[in-house]
Amino acid sequence: MTTPVRAQKSPPAPPWLVLAASVIGFSFAAPLIRLSTAAPLVIATWRMGFSLVLVAIALLLTGSWRKWAALNRTDFLLAGAGGAMLALHFWSWNTSLVYTSVAASVSLVNLQPALVAIVSAKWLGERPSTRQSIGIAIAILGALVVGVADVPGGLAGIGTVLTSGAGGSGGRALLGDALAVLGAVTATAYYLVGRRVRQNLDLWPYVGLVYSAAFVTLLTLTLATGEAMLPQPPREMAIFAGLALGPTLLGHTGLNWALGYLPAFIVNLTVLGEPVGATLLAAIIPGIGEIPGAGVLIGGIIVLVGVVLTAKPSKRSPNC
Repeated sequence: MTTPVRAQKSPPAPPWLVLAASVIGFSFAAPLIRLSTAAPLVIATWRMGFSLVLVAIALLLTGSWRKWAALNRTDFLLAGAGGAMLALHFWSWNTSLVYTSVAASVSLVNLQPALVAIVSAKWLGERPSTRQSIGIAIAILGALVVGVADVPGGLAGIGTVLTSGAGGSGGRALLGDALAVLGAVTATAYYLVGRRVRQNLDLWPYVGLVYSAAFVTLLTLTLATGEAMLPQPPREMAIFAGLALGPTLLGHTGLNWALGYLPAFIVNLTVLGEPVGATLLAAIIPGIGEIPGAGVLIGGIIVLVGVVLTAKPSKRSPNC
């Protein structure tokens, strides 16, 4: 069933500037997580907890929490479901890296732009043009190049990954691959729900609902797996706060803002810039010092070409 989005008024800021800032925010996630010694679920739960504090302040200062009263039941439930999908995305993708290779995980989770474009056409009636479809394919190819660059031996190492499961048995690798695919599917649902609900709800009340649902879901998963939320040393708390400020407040919130003005398949595509930005940051942050190879840089350029090609306005659709 198609649920077309309604016409939008002009955005108060250039969407591409906001998306660029979001990519910068996202890029700090992997380096900060690398510096943390906490369990992945604990990191994600604290990250969303700190984020909720910041969102609560924004809701109180703007008074926009009152918009919840006018929200219909369907959109309210969709926002909650979107938050749950965001939490499951954090869990499934992070966990996939325990079982399968970085290349396999990155390649599979980065299929989400194609999934978003397909489902967006069916559910929201927003179809990419032929040129934009080509741009999406090019950007995904660039993301695959970045993933391949993480395999020891580059392209030659792919055969080893495919035959040996990259550090685990075939069954473990298959589980990791399935979790990465689940990460792509849940991310797709998160962005499509955002595009749908943001038509009827302002930014802060929307992310308040989404992040609350994500926090509750993550906290439930954390407690169910027996991970300890407390105590945490000051260094870890500082990392959690940094994840809330950068990747969540600037990254996710920036993308949620853009979903009010741009099709989901364009907004989601910018996420492919995260691995490139994270790699560059990892090269200069003390304590990490991972210098990117030529493959990462080449893949980053390919991703940029695909994003620019897709983002160029389409004559067929003013929203694109």
